[in-house]
Amino acid sequence: MTAALLAARARSRRRVGLAGAALTAAVVLAFLATVSLGDYPIPPGDLLTSLVGAGPARVEFVVTRLHLPRALAGVAVGAALGLAGAVFQRLLRNPLASPDVIGVGAGASAAAVTAFTVFGLSGFGVSAAAVVGAAGAAALIVVLARRGATGGGLHGVRFVLIGVGIGSALLAVVSWLMTTASLTTAQQTLLWLTGSLNGVTWAGTTPLLVAVAVLVPLALVAARALPRLELGDEAAAALGLPVERARLALLAVGVLLVAAAVAVAGPVSFVALVSGPVAARLAGPGRASLPHAALVGAVLVLVADLVARHLLGDVPLPVGVVTGVVGAPYLLWLLARARTRGVS
Repeated sequence: MTAALLAARARSRRRVGLAGAALTAAVVLAFLATVSLGDYPIPPGDLLTSLVGAGPARVEFVVTRLHLPRALAGVAVGAALGLAGAVFQRLLRNPLASPDVIGVGAGASAAAVTAFTVFGLSGFGVSAAAVVGAAGAAALIVVLARRGATGGGLHGVRFVLIGVGIGSALLAVVSWLMTTASLTTAQQTLLWLTGSLNGVTWAGTTPLLVAVAVLVPLALVAARALPRLELGDEAAAALGLPVERARLALLAVGVLLVAAAVAVAGPVSFVALVSGPVAARLAGPGRASLPHAALVGAVLVLVADLVARHLLGDVPLPVGVVTGVVGAPYLLWLLARARTRGVS
């Protein structure tokens, strides 16, 4: 029995390692393609020399000032959304508990659009508004989900339903703001709401990279509580886990990851919803798949951006168009499978 258990653990570790290596290689390849392809394609040799600051001046300008911020933003946005989505889904034990489904992303969008259309803010002001909006929406959902719940705890289905309702109300606010805005402002707002890496610069990418560098390790540390939380509140408390503190820490870091991504690229749809289940299929279920969810999100955003820029016509499209095309059928399939299995 012990030998069989050790062999199973060895296979699990090997699966996790192989999946991590494959996803890392995919991120690197997609990153290099994003940096090298464009209106001014960069040969591989010039690309490598430019990345170390030894390339021709014109090539170095294109790489470091135009392509590199976009590629790094794609990695950071995808990793943040993928990890946040996996944390929410594991914490609430519901595959629909994705930030863009349960209203957290809608909170960030509503606040950012308000800052943009009503107060005329841009740059840091819009980013700060997105963070405040995401945090406010999440806090409201938590308060309402707890009220009337058994034992005052959070339950996945109740949390998701309340989040969907709040998200719908916030999106209605966004629609109203767009109808009252000028044509130019409404067009810019619609592009941002689709989710786009077009026009991303170092000014937006640098704070995002700092936020992701801080929040991803915090999320992985906080995720140590997930195996015990999945046993139920009573069992987790019996094992010595401060249940409410652990749950709120996971929710907080997930919300901040979403807010950081939305502040730069807008609400890129379905990345958070898809990344966790894909990572679990590749690396196996459990906390070990969380870093893989971040890698899946990074690959998805980078590849979707490449497709939107180069394979769908002469006009570069927002990355959210492609992720929506991928994610919408997955959501319908998920709902159909839940109905077939009799899951509410």
